[in-house]
Amino acid sequence: MKSLLITGGRILDPSQGLDEEGSLLIINGRISWLGIGDAAAPESSDGYDVLEAPGMVVCPGFIDLHCHLREPGFEHKETIATGTRAAARGGFTTVCCMPNTNPPVDTPTVIDYIQKKAREEGVVRVLPIACVTGGRRGLRVAPLRGLAAAGAVGFSDDGDPVRDDEIMRQALITGKQLGLPVIDHCEDPVGGPPEGEAKIVARDIKLANETGGWVHIAHISTAGSVGLVRRAKGAGIPVTCEVTPHHLTLTAEEIIRYGADAKVNPPLRTKKDLHALILGLHDDVIDIIATDHAPHTPDEKHAGMASAPSGISGFETALGSLMTLVHGGKITLSKLVSKLTAEPARILGGRYDRSGTLAVGAPADITIIDPDREWIVDPDEFASKGKNTPLSGVVLRGKVVATIVAGKVVHNEKL
Repeated sequence: MKSLLITGGRILDPSQGLDEEGSLLIINGRISWLGIGDAAAPESSDGYDVLEAPGMVVCPGFIDLHCHLREPGFEHKETIATGTRAAARGGFTTVCCMPNTNPPVDTPTVIDYIQKKAREEGVVRVLPIACVTGGRRGLRVAPLRGLAAAGAVGFSDDGDPVRDDEIMRQALITGKQLGLPVIDHCEDPVGGPPEGEAKIVARDIKLANETGGWVHIAHISTAGSVGLVRRAKGAGIPVTCEVTPHHLTLTAEEIIRYGADAKVNPPLRTKKDLHALILGLHDDVIDIIATDHAPHTPDEKHAGMASAPSGISGFETALGSLMTLVHGGKITLSKLVSKLTAEPARILGGRYDRSGTLAVGAPADITIIDPDREWIVDPDEFASKGKNTPLSGVVLRGKVVATIVAGKVVHNEKL
């Protein structure tokens, strides 16, 4: 692997408190030198490939803790190969895939399959999330210890909540012993009103308080849920949560305009909810942004509102849609990058080789952004099989122009 020198960009790394023009050098897949300010140019670039990035933002690679790669079992919607290419186009260098596959990720054998496929066909790092219950049926706790030993980074029955209190309690106790989160889809019923989300969030916070187990609330979507998490964190209860780009930027009004392409679970909410989510992100009640990338085929999405599956193909539009918050003065670019890099890395913990940072010695997982590039969303150009997005034809400002994984350029547009 040839060494790569990235020069002239704005180095934005919240993990180190860096936001200044600089350069960095990649050797053998790791960051070997980082120059900031007066030290921003090496003595010589001889022997290096050079990527010049004036006007660009150079930051740690994005980490997505919630996506659906659909393999095994639903390869007509997405594969690990197509999904990771889409992730790379969106600036994601590490993705955590949810277990609602066929078969579900409830045995080490399925984890081994995903890991092997990712090594052979993936272009970004893939970390599997395993089921909380066997078959995601909610009847008995899955073999969490064996799944963790095989490589699971958390446990979830995503697509459905863990409805049984005692099963959730058992999962939290085991998760605490393993140091891993139980990631709950807090809707009862799924696709239901805000009160149904708050009901499960409150239940999970209560159980986390009683057990000391770590609950992570997936795709939080309501002002009420943000308030519950805010109070729980103030009381020292071990709870973290995520929010999606679509819940931060779209409201229920888009369902009328875009139909099934805006149908998601949990549903898009009100402007009041959206404002509460942005505030929660701003003041760190909400820990991270995760895409909930959920590809479906055109035939499935065009089957009518009642029959169409829920979900948005989110990898390739995530950064562009989130930049509307930056350009609109809602959050800073540093805060946005932190919620996509340093904070997801913190949740993953130290097991994954210093992700989410540009520190010397760390793996060279890097995303380069043009914060002002305007582009029109065209689903036909997606690498993902899923073309389902309510943003088709929308002009976005801010684009990922290069993605590097372990020193290898896996996505590169003309800078």
